[in-house]
Parts: sequence; C-alpha cells; structure tokens
Amino acid sequence: MSRFADRVDAGRRLARRLAERVAEAPDAFADPVVLGLPRGGVPVAAEVARELAAPLDVLIVRKVGAPGQEEVAMGAVGESDAVVRNDHVIRIVGISAQALAAAEDRKRAEVAKRAELFRRGRSAVPLEGRTAIIVDDGIATGATVRAACAIAAARGAARVVVAVPVAAPDVLDDLAEADEVICLLAPAGFMAVGMHYVDFHQTEDAEVVRLLAAASA
Repeated sequence: MSRFADRVDAGRRLARRLAERVAEAPDAFADPVVLGLPRGGVPVAAEVARELAAPLDVLIVRKVGAPGQEEVAMGAVGESDAVVRNDHVIRIVGISAQALAAAEDRKRAEVAKRAELFRRGRSAVPLEGRTAIIVDDGIATGATVRAACAIAAARGAARVVVAVPVAAPDVLDDLAEADEVICLLAPAGFMAVGMHYVDFHQTEDAEVVRLLAAASA
C-alpha cells in the first residue's frame, strides 16, 4: 500500500475497510461511536464517522506522568471522571495517595479545558453499552491509544475497537486493551507515523472544532 496523501485520504481508506468489517460482523459494531484522538486523529475519524453514519466525538485523555519522569505513565484521566491507574508503576515510583490525587486533578483540569475548547458547550456522546471506535492518524509507541482504550472502557463502552491507517507492528501485537484492532499498514521498517503521509502538517484546534461542529449539525 502506498503512502497516504493526507489525513483525509487516510480516513477514507480506513473508512472503506471499516465498512467492510461492519458488513462482515454487524453485531460486533452495534451502536457505534467514532472517537477521534485530538488533534490529528479527528480528520481521520471524521471520514470514518461519515462512512458509518455514526456520531463523531473526541476522546480526550491525558497521561498522568511520574514526578520528574513525565514519559512514565502512572495512569491516565479522561472525561466523566474516568481514571485508570498503573499500580505497578505507582508502587515503583512510591508516590503518596495525596500526591497522586493532586497530579490526577491537574490533568483533569487539562481535560476539561480541551473538552470546552473542542465541543463548545456540547456534551460528550455517551458510550455506555456502545461500540467505541477509537481513531488516530497512526500509532508509534501506543501509550496514548492504550490510555484511550482504558478510558473508553471506564466510560462504559461495551466494546472497544482501535482503527488506524498505520502503526508500528510490535505495538499492534501488544494492544490487549482493545477488543479489536484494524490497521491498514504496519510496515516492518516503521520509524514514525509522519513518514507514511505525503502531507502530515499539524492539525489545528480550529479544524477539530469545525469538524466536530459539522458532525453535530
């Protein structure tokens, strides 16, 4: 498969694959909600939502990093007071319950701020009992998408599907948080998501806001 022209092209190709998968197993995609990971995943997700005639929303998740080692995830927080914790890392770090709660509260404030920015007062699409289809423009390390899967499950999703145009193959093999993973391209020589796009310019906040507003209308 050739490189994707841009995120819209990637979204259209991914949407066609998902439509085929839904036709094969409609019960596995009952009552779907398409959730783009801001910012780059939203243009991809918009094409998927359009093809599946499903609601489009964002899944806002913030990693809670260890003190002084932000890349080491102690857990993550999301909307609806959803929280997931990596007990193994928390034990190693030795952080107190009070300090952990404070770190989570700081990240919740970031989640709330971004939710207001992107949704402009609209409520999050409910996930309770539904199929959550989490879409990003690609997966490199998998940390964000793993947290997103956990947050979707914490918000009550009955089934969690990850759908991406491109990903590192070793990450796909280890993505146990998802019930199903759909990926168009997993090259053995994967180095970075952007290498598989001709145009990989940064998605602006305004574009995310526009796509969500258009979908809600």
